[in-house]
Amino acid sequence: MISRPDPKPAMYPDSEILFPARSIPEIRNARPGVAWRKLIDKLSQLPETSEDVLAFSLMMIKLGNCLTCDLDSYRASLGCTQCARRTVQSFKQSDEVLIQKMEEARKELKAYLKKA
Repeated sequence: MISRPDPKPAMYPDSEILFPARSIPEIRNARPGVAWRKLIDKLSQLPETSEDVLAFSLMMIKLGNCLTCDLDSYRASLGCTQCARRTVQSFKQSDEVLIQKMEEARKELKAYLKKA
């Protein structure tokens, strides 16, 4: 059998353009709060296309400044999961504030989908 090279070699295999939903379960223990762990457990059971997962992803994109990340950046070299972990660990406010930010992202998502 002939071995073929990977058609899409990855410089940073864990890096994507925007926060990936696959990283959600990986950041469960990034914060000590019960509310955070419950949220992550709930989201981890949902499909990527669920409104909750999309709202959470939008929140993480905003918190982590994903839109400014590129392959030459330090954040990209960390990978999305590690960057997300650092982002939520460095968030100084409560889990409830993070959950409120997710609710704000959900409202933004719904408003966008209404227009589309």
